[in-house]
This record gives sequence, structure tokens and C-alpha cells, in this order.
Amino acid sequence: MTAQMIARPVGAPGATRASAEIARRALRKYFRTPGLFAMGLVQASLFLFCSRFVFGGAVTTGARSYVYYLVPGYVATIVLFTGGGIAVAVADDRAQGFTDRLLSLPVPRRALVIGRAIADASTNAWSICATVAFGFLFGFRLQGGVEAALAALGLCLVYGVVFTFVFMVMGLMAPNVQAAQGMSMIAFVFAFISSTYVPVDSMPGWLQAFARYQPVTPMVDAVRSALIGSSADVGLALVWSALLIGIFGPIAVLRYRYA
Repeated sequence: MTAQMIARPVGAPGATRASAEIARRALRKYFRTPGLFAMGLVQASLFLFCSRFVFGGAVTTGARSYVYYLVPGYVATIVLFTGGGIAVAVADDRAQGFTDRLLSLPVPRRALVIGRAIADASTNAWSICATVAFGFLFGFRLQGGVEAALAALGLCLVYGVVFTFVFMVMGLMAPNVQAAQGMSMIAFVFAFISSTYVPVDSMPGWLQAFARYQPVTPMVDAVRSALIGSSADVGLALVWSALLIGIFGPIAVLRYRYA
């Protein structure tokens, strides 16, 4: 009688492989759900359209057209508007039991965070690039060179990575999907009470301190500076980016570990 060959069990996947598989699954789910990426585009275009053509005529930011003030700020903060989808997706994975299945596997917990971050940073990049296209469609034109434009775009992509961790933590902390959606609305406060849509100096004095020193304002100002070839505010924006990742990245890992 021929002896049966017993397959040797495959070892636990490493962090790199596990992260790649988690990212692939999240991206596949995103692009197989047309409403997710289609509504992201619709939302981006409608908010920019309203800000540009409905409110733009009433806002004065200097000698140049308002579109040159609005579009860089809007592109820099688009992740604050689309990031709610990240929080909802993370909360939905928990509600559907997918997170529990991952936690039962012998994979490093950091792989869960890295994989999710790769996927969501990719979808944020898609939203940023689409918003840039809408900005040009609505009248924005480059004032500096291509290198300056790429530097500004690079900063926006960095912000996309940074706020991925912020919204991931919101989704992990939320008790359900509806709560995650509600928690993500907090980001709107930081977008509106900043230099995204109007100069900080135009706000009431008691509000200017918060608007000037919260992280979004230096991030937006850094993008505007980069577009004209200046490095003003870039250092502070990168410091805020590193600080936010340093805070929310470990929280996400710990939350997955003790979920």
C-alpha cells in the first residue's frame, strides 16, 4: 500500500505578505462597489463647484481670483471629506466579523494596520488626483513651475497617508457603522475653521488662535507655498504629519491588538 504524502503545513505569513493581502482585499472591495468611488468623485466635484461658483463671488482673498486660493486648500483637505469612508469601512469590517477572523490568524497586528493604510492611502490618492482635475476644470491654473506643482501634490499625498490613520482609529473606536460616520464629521470642523476657505485673519479674534494653530492650517498653507516654489510652512506641516502618525498609528495597532 502506497504511503500517503502528508503536506507540510505552511508557516504563518510575515508582516509584508499579510499587509499586501489585506490591502488587496480592501482595494478590491472598494473598486467592486461603484457607489464608493463614484460618490467620492461626485462629492468632491459638488463641494468644489459650490465653493467656487456659489460662494466664491462673495469671498475676497486678495488681488487674484478666489479660485487660486480655494483649489490648493480644497485639494489639501479633500481627505477630510472622503475620509469618513475609511472610518465606515473599518467599522463595517468589525461589524461583519472580518476583523475577528483576521485577529484569529497568526499574523502580526501591525500588518492589519499597514495593509489597511496602504489601501486607504491609495484611495485617498485617487480622490486627490480627481479633485486636482476638477480644480483645473473649474478655472485653476498653475502659477509656478511643474516642480512646484509636484511638490504641492506630494504634500497632499502625504496628508492622505496621515489622515488614513486618524480615520482608521475613528472606525476602530466607534461602536457601530453609524457612529463611525458621525465621528468622521468632526473632521469638517478642522477643514472649515482653518485657512482652507478664507484667511484666518478674517475670522473673529477669539477663533483665530484655534484656526491658526490647529494642524490643518499649516498643511494648507504649505501647499499654497509649495505652488509658488516657497518652502514656507512646509516644515511645520511635516512636523504635524509626523506627530499625527506617531499618535494615531500606535493607537490603531493597540486597538487591533485588544479588539
